[in-house]
Amino acid sequence: MAKAASKNAKVKDAKASLEAKNWTKVIKSVRSPKTGAYTFKEQIVHKDKVADFLKAGN
Repeated sequence: MAKAASKNAKVKDAKASLEAKNWTKVIKSVRSPKTGAYTFKEQIVHKDKVADFLKAGN
């Protein structure tokens, strides 16, 4: 029979899941000046910093 999870474990996971919702995976296409081909730069950033990531040059 499975052991029941303690109440403290559930509270800790709830806090972690609330914090995880503040992060976003952003994918930006970047054109190579040498070949003209597109590459993709992806990064996990805080939701408040998404615009800064997209504005950055490379």
